[in-house]
Amino acid sequence: MEMLSEHTMEGMMEGYVLTGRHGFLSTYESFVHVIDSMFNQHAKWLEICSRLSWREPIASLNLLITSTVWRQDHNGFTHQDPGFLDVVVNKSANVTRIYMPPDINSLLSVADHCLRSQNYVNVIVCDKQMHLQYMTMDEAMIQCSKGIGIWERASNDQSGEPDVVMASAGDIPTQEALAATAMLRQEFPDLKIRFINVIDLFKLQPSTEHPHGLPDRDFDSLFTTDKPIVFNFHGYPWLIHRLAYRRQNHGNMHVRGYKEKGNINTPLELAINNNIDRFSLAMDVIDRVPKLQRVGGHARERFLNQQIECRNYAHEHGIDKPDAANWVWPY
Repeated sequence: MEMLSEHTMEGMMEGYVLTGRHGFLSTYESFVHVIDSMFNQHAKWLEICSRLSWREPIASLNLLITSTVWRQDHNGFTHQDPGFLDVVVNKSANVTRIYMPPDINSLLSVADHCLRSQNYVNVIVCDKQMHLQYMTMDEAMIQCSKGIGIWERASNDQSGEPDVVMASAGDIPTQEALAATAMLRQEFPDLKIRFINVIDLFKLQPSTEHPHGLPDRDFDSLFTTDKPIVFNFHGYPWLIHRLAYRRQNHGNMHVRGYKEKGNINTPLELAINNNIDRFSLAMDVIDRVPKLQRVGGHARERFLNQQIECRNYAHEHGIDKPDAANWVWPY
Protein backbone atom coordinates (compact mmCIF):
# COMPACT_ATOMS: atom_id res chain seq x y z
CA MET A 1 0.00 0.00 0.00
CA GLU A 2 1.36 3.42 -0.92
CA MET A 3 0.45 6.87 0.31
CA LEU A 4 2.50 10.04 0.64
CA SER A 5 1.51 10.44 4.28
CA GLU A 6 4.02 8.96 6.69
CA HIS A 7 1.89 9.37 9.81
CA THR A 8 -1.09 7.63 8.19
CA MET A 9 1.07 4.73 7.04
CA GLU A 10 2.76 4.43 10.44
CA GLY A 11 -0.63 4.25 12.20
CA MET A 12 -1.83 1.61 9.75
CA MET A 13 1.38 -0.37 10.26
CA GLU A 14 1.02 -0.36 14.04
CA GLY A 15 -2.53 -1.64 13.73
CA TYR A 16 -1.46 -4.24 11.16
CA VAL A 17 1.15 -5.88 13.41
CA LEU A 18 -1.33 -5.85 16.31
CA THR A 19 -3.54 -8.18 14.26
CA GLY A 20 -0.75 -10.77 14.22
CA ARG A 21 0.68 -10.01 10.81
CA HIS A 22 4.13 -8.92 9.63
CA GLY A 23 5.46 -6.20 7.36
CA PHE A 24 7.63 -3.13 6.97
CA LEU A 25 7.21 0.54 6.23
CA SER A 26 9.52 2.12 3.67
CA THR A 27 10.00 5.88 3.79
CA TYR A 28 12.39 8.62 2.75
CA GLU A 29 15.14 9.21 5.31
CA SER A 30 14.59 12.97 5.42
CA PHE A 31 10.84 12.65 6.05
CA VAL A 32 10.71 9.79 8.54
CA HIS A 33 10.89 12.59 11.11
CA VAL A 34 7.19 13.08 10.40
CA ILE A 35 6.57 10.01 12.61
CA ASP A 36 9.13 10.80 15.34
CA SER A 37 6.49 11.07 18.07
CA MET A 38 4.57 8.02 16.80
CA PHE A 39 7.76 5.96 16.89
CA ASN A 40 8.45 7.29 20.39
CA GLN A 41 5.06 6.21 21.69
CA HIS A 42 5.19 2.77 20.08
CA ALA A 43 8.67 2.17 21.54
CA LYS A 44 7.45 3.22 24.99
CA TRP A 45 4.41 0.95 24.63
CA LEU A 46 6.62 -2.02 23.69
CA GLU A 47 8.86 -1.35 26.69
CA ILE A 48 5.91 -1.44 29.10
CA CYS A 49 4.37 -4.50 27.40
CA SER A 50 7.59 -6.46 27.98
CA ARG A 51 6.86 -6.29 31.71
CA LEU A 52 3.29 -7.60 31.43
CA SER A 53 2.94 -11.38 31.37
CA TRP A 54 -0.53 -11.26 29.83
CA ARG A 55 0.62 -9.32 26.76
CA GLU A 56 1.21 -11.62 23.79
CA PRO A 57 4.31 -10.91 21.66
CA ILE A 58 3.69 -9.10 18.37
CA ALA A 59 5.70 -8.74 15.18
CA SER A 60 8.29 -6.02 15.27
CA LEU A 61 7.70 -2.63 13.70
CA ASN A 62 10.16 -2.62 10.79
CA LEU A 63 11.15 0.73 9.28
CA LEU A 64 13.14 0.72 6.04
CA ILE A 65 14.83 4.11 5.72
CA THR A 66 15.78 4.80 2.11
CA SER A 67 16.32 7.62 -0.39
CA THR A 68 19.20 8.52 1.87
CA VAL A 69 21.25 11.65 2.40
CA TRP A 70 24.18 10.62 0.16
CA ARG A 71 22.17 10.22 -3.06
CA GLN A 72 20.28 13.51 -3.35
CA ASP A 73 21.86 14.94 -6.48
CA HIS A 74 18.38 15.88 -7.79
CA ASN A 75 16.38 16.73 -4.66
CA GLY A 76 19.17 18.52 -2.82
CA PHE A 77 19.49 19.93 0.70
CA THR A 78 15.81 19.47 1.62
CA HIS A 79 16.21 15.69 1.37
CA GLN A 80 19.40 15.41 3.44
CA ASP A 81 18.75 14.50 7.07
CA PRO A 82 19.96 11.26 8.69
CA GLY A 83 18.89 12.41 12.17
CA PHE A 84 16.17 9.80 12.78
CA LEU A 85 18.90 7.51 14.08
CA ASP A 86 19.59 9.96 16.89
CA VAL A 87 15.90 9.80 17.86
CA VAL A 88 15.96 6.01 17.92
CA VAL A 89 19.03 5.86 20.15
CA ASN A 90 17.14 7.87 22.79
CA LYS A 91 14.66 5.06 23.36
CA SER A 92 14.95 1.93 25.50
CA ALA A 93 17.70 -0.49 24.53
CA ASN A 94 15.25 -3.34 25.15
CA VAL A 95 13.15 -2.49 22.09
CA THR A 96 15.34 -0.56 19.61
CA ARG A 97 17.61 -1.97 16.90
CA ILE A 98 19.48 -0.17 14.08
CA TYR A 99 20.98 -1.97 11.08
CA MET A 100 23.09 -0.45 8.30
CA PRO A 101 23.72 -3.11 5.63
CA PRO A 102 26.40 -2.08 3.11
CA ASP A 103 25.12 -4.14 0.16
CA ILE A 104 22.11 -6.07 -1.10
CA ASN A 105 22.98 -9.49 0.35
CA SER A 106 23.45 -8.02 3.81
CA LEU A 107 20.16 -6.14 3.35
CA LEU A 108 18.38 -9.42 2.55
CA SER A 109 19.89 -11.09 5.61
CA VAL A 110 18.98 -8.19 7.90
CA ALA A 111 15.44 -7.97 6.52
CA ASP A 112 14.92 -11.69 7.02
CA HIS A 113 16.01 -11.37 10.64
CA CYS A 114 13.83 -8.32 11.30
CA LEU A 115 10.69 -9.83 9.77
CA ARG A 116 11.09 -12.88 12.02
CA SER A 117 11.62 -10.82 15.19
CA GLN A 118 9.07 -9.76 17.80
CA ASN A 119 8.57 -6.82 20.14
CA TYR A 120 11.20 -4.52 18.59
CA VAL A 121 11.35 -1.42 16.47
CA ASN A 122 13.88 -2.38 13.78
CA VAL A 123 15.35 0.47 11.75
CA ILE A 124 17.12 -0.54 8.53
CA VAL A 125 19.01 2.17 6.63
CA CYS A 126 19.75 1.29 3.01
CA ASP A 127 19.72 3.37 -0.14
CA LYS A 128 17.62 2.43 -3.18
CA GLN A 129 20.19 3.35 -5.84
CA MET A 130 22.67 0.98 -7.50
CA HIS A 131 25.58 0.06 -5.23
CA LEU A 132 28.55 -2.27 -5.20
CA GLN A 133 28.13 -5.83 -3.94
CA TYR A 134 30.82 -6.86 -1.45
CA MET A 135 29.68 -10.16 0.06
CA THR A 136 28.25 -13.45 -1.06
CA MET A 137 25.02 -14.48 0.63
CA ASP A 138 26.87 -16.83 2.97
CA GLU A 139 29.40 -14.13 3.86
CA ALA A 140 26.60 -11.62 4.43
CA MET A 141 24.75 -13.98 6.76
CA ILE A 142 27.89 -14.47 8.87
CA GLN A 143 28.64 -10.75 8.95
CA CYS A 144 25.05 -9.89 9.88
CA SER A 145 25.01 -12.54 12.60
CA LYS A 146 28.05 -10.88 14.17
CA GLY A 147 26.82 -7.34 13.47
CA ILE A 148 30.40 -6.08 13.29
CA GLY A 149 33.59 -7.59 11.96
CA ILE A 150 36.91 -7.31 10.18
CA TRP A 151 36.80 -7.52 6.39
CA GLU A 152 39.80 -9.72 5.60
CA ARG A 153 39.97 -8.83 1.90
CA ALA A 154 40.24 -5.13 2.74
CA SER A 155 42.76 -5.63 5.56
CA ASN A 156 46.49 -6.36 5.39
CA ASP A 157 47.37 -6.48 9.10
CA GLN A 158 46.96 -10.26 9.47
CA SER A 159 50.62 -10.78 10.38
CA GLY A 160 50.68 -8.23 13.20
CA GLU A 161 49.03 -5.20 14.72
CA PRO A 162 47.59 -2.48 12.46
CA ASP A 163 48.96 1.00 12.02
CA VAL A 164 45.43 2.33 11.60
CA VAL A 165 41.86 1.06 11.85
CA MET A 166 39.49 2.09 9.06
CA ALA A 167 35.83 1.60 10.03
CA SER A 168 32.54 2.19 8.26
CA ALA A 169 28.78 2.06 8.84
CA GLY A 170 26.44 2.57 5.89
CA ASP A 171 26.58 1.84 2.17
CA ILE A 172 28.20 4.99 0.74
CA PRO A 173 30.54 5.49 3.73
CA THR A 174 31.69 1.88 3.28
CA GLN A 175 32.38 2.43 -0.42
CA GLU A 176 34.37 5.61 0.26
CA ALA A 177 36.30 4.01 3.13
CA LEU A 178 37.21 1.06 0.91
CA ALA A 179 38.34 3.40 -1.86
CA ALA A 180 40.51 5.32 0.63
CA THR A 181 41.98 2.04 1.87
CA ALA A 182 42.86 1.00 -1.68
CA MET A 183 44.53 4.35 -2.33
CA LEU A 184 46.59 4.12 0.85
CA ARG A 185 47.66 0.53 0.18
CA GLN A 186 48.84 1.54 -3.29
CA GLU A 187 50.83 4.51 -1.98
CA PHE A 188 52.16 2.84 1.17
CA PRO A 189 52.46 -0.95 0.69
CA ASP A 190 53.98 -1.39 4.15
CA LEU A 191 51.08 0.43 5.90
CA LYS A 192 49.04 -2.05 7.95
CA ILE A 193 45.31 -1.30 7.73
CA ARG A 194 42.51 -3.11 9.52
CA PHE A 195 39.10 -2.60 7.91
CA ILE A 196 36.02 -2.97 10.14
CA ASN A 197 32.43 -2.80 8.96
CA VAL A 198 29.53 -2.14 11.35
CA ILE A 199 26.06 -3.38 10.42
CA ASP A 200 24.46 -3.48 13.88
CA LEU A 201 25.06 0.05 15.15
CA PHE A 202 24.43 -0.82 18.79
CA LYS A 203 27.50 -3.07 18.77
CA LEU A 204 29.43 0.13 19.46
CA GLN A 205 27.79 0.51 22.87
CA PRO A 206 29.08 -1.47 25.87
CA SER A 207 27.20 -4.66 26.66
CA THR A 208 26.14 -3.06 29.95
CA GLU A 209 24.13 -0.46 28.01
CA HIS A 210 22.53 -2.45 25.19
CA PRO A 211 21.81 -6.18 24.71
CA HIS A 212 23.66 -6.09 21.37
CA GLY A 213 26.62 -4.13 22.76
CA LEU A 214 30.13 -5.58 22.61
CA PRO A 215 31.99 -6.32 25.85
CA ASP A 216 35.00 -4.06 26.26
CA ARG A 217 37.40 -6.92 25.63
CA ASP A 218 35.81 -7.71 22.25
CA PHE A 219 35.70 -4.04 21.27
CA ASP A 220 39.36 -3.57 22.16
CA SER A 221 40.29 -6.67 20.18
CA LEU A 222 38.71 -5.16 17.08
CA PHE A 223 39.57 -1.49 17.41
CA THR A 224 42.78 -1.83 19.47
CA THR A 225 43.47 0.22 22.58
CA ASP A 226 45.95 2.71 21.14
CA LYS A 227 45.83 2.92 17.32
CA PRO A 228 44.16 5.74 15.36
CA ILE A 229 40.64 4.96 14.14
CA VAL A 230 39.11 6.69 11.12
CA PHE A 231 35.37 5.96 11.20
CA ASN A 232 33.21 6.82 8.18
CA PHE A 233 29.56 7.04 9.21
CA HIS A 234 26.27 7.45 7.38
CA GLY A 235 24.69 9.90 9.85
CA TYR A 236 25.74 12.75 12.08
CA PRO A 237 29.25 12.00 13.37
CA TRP A 238 28.58 12.77 17.03
CA LEU A 239 26.21 9.80 17.27
CA ILE A 240 29.20 7.43 17.00
CA HIS A 241 30.99 9.35 19.75
CA ARG A 242 27.85 9.14 21.87
CA LEU A 243 27.72 5.36 21.52
CA ALA A 244 31.45 4.72 21.97
CA TYR A 245 32.54 7.43 24.41
CA ARG A 246 33.25 4.96 27.23
CA ARG A 247 35.58 2.77 25.17
CA GLN A 248 39.26 2.81 26.03
CA ASN A 249 40.41 3.95 22.58
CA HIS A 250 37.69 6.55 22.08
CA GLY A 251 40.24 9.33 22.27
CA ASN A 252 41.82 8.04 19.05
CA MET A 253 38.49 7.71 17.23
CA HIS A 254 38.00 10.25 14.44
CA VAL A 255 34.50 10.18 12.94
CA ARG A 256 33.41 11.55 9.60
CA GLY A 257 29.73 11.92 8.78
CA TYR A 258 27.06 14.28 7.55
CA LYS A 259 27.39 17.84 8.86
CA GLU A 260 24.74 19.83 6.99
CA LYS A 261 26.97 20.65 4.02
CA GLY A 262 24.59 19.95 1.19
CA ASN A 263 23.06 21.22 -2.02
CA ILE A 264 22.08 19.71 -5.36
CA ASN A 265 25.50 18.07 -5.61
CA THR A 266 26.83 15.07 -7.45
CA PRO A 267 27.27 12.11 -5.08
CA LEU A 268 31.05 12.46 -4.78
CA GLU A 269 30.90 16.24 -4.44
CA LEU A 270 28.40 15.86 -1.57
CA ALA A 271 30.76 13.40 0.07
CA ILE A 272 33.65 15.83 -0.38
CA ASN A 273 31.64 18.69 1.14
CA ASN A 274 31.12 16.59 4.29
CA ASN A 275 34.62 15.04 4.31
CA ILE A 276 33.41 11.43 4.02
CA ASP A 277 35.02 11.04 0.58
CA ARG A 278 37.95 8.75 -0.18
CA PHE A 279 40.42 11.62 -0.50
CA SER A 280 39.55 13.21 2.85
CA LEU A 281 39.75 9.83 4.56
CA ALA A 282 43.11 9.00 3.02
CA MET A 283 44.46 12.38 4.11
CA ASP A 284 43.01 11.79 7.60
CA VAL A 285 45.06 8.61 7.85
CA ILE A 286 48.23 10.38 6.77
CA ASP A 287 47.59 13.06 9.38
CA ARG A 288 47.03 10.54 12.19
CA VAL A 289 49.55 7.75 11.62
CA PRO A 290 52.90 8.92 13.06
CA LYS A 291 55.14 7.32 10.44
CA LEU A 292 53.06 8.79 7.59
CA GLN A 293 53.26 12.27 9.06
CA ARG A 294 56.97 12.12 8.25
CA VAL A 295 56.87 10.55 4.77
CA GLY A 296 53.34 11.11 3.46
CA GLY A 297 53.55 14.71 2.30
CA HIS A 298 53.75 13.98 -1.43
CA ALA A 299 50.93 11.40 -1.32
CA ARG A 300 48.78 13.79 0.66
CA GLU A 301 49.32 16.46 -1.98
CA ARG A 302 48.32 14.03 -4.73
CA PHE A 303 45.14 13.10 -2.87
CA LEU A 304 44.25 16.76 -2.44
CA ASN A 305 44.86 17.45 -6.13
CA GLN A 306 42.64 14.51 -7.11
CA GLN A 307 39.91 15.78 -4.82
CA ILE A 308 40.04 19.24 -6.43
CA GLU A 309 39.95 17.67 -9.89
CA CYS A 310 36.84 15.68 -8.99
CA ARG A 311 35.08 18.75 -7.64
CA ASN A 312 35.97 20.82 -10.73
CA TYR A 313 34.79 18.02 -13.03
CA ALA A 314 31.44 17.87 -11.22
CA HIS A 315 30.98 21.64 -11.55
CA GLU A 316 31.81 21.57 -15.27
CA HIS A 317 29.94 18.43 -16.36
CA GLY A 318 27.22 17.98 -13.72
CA ILE A 319 28.29 14.39 -13.07
CA ASP A 320 31.17 12.73 -11.27
CA LYS A 321 34.33 11.66 -13.05
CA PRO A 322 33.73 8.20 -14.53
CA ASP A 323 36.77 6.63 -12.87
CA ALA A 324 35.46 7.77 -9.47
CA ALA A 325 31.80 6.99 -10.10
CA ASN A 326 32.60 3.53 -11.48
CA TRP A 327 35.19 2.60 -8.87
CA VAL A 328 35.45 -1.05 -7.79
CA TRP A 329 37.56 -2.73 -5.13
CA PRO A 330 40.90 -3.64 -6.84
CA TYR A 331 42.30 -6.25 -4.46
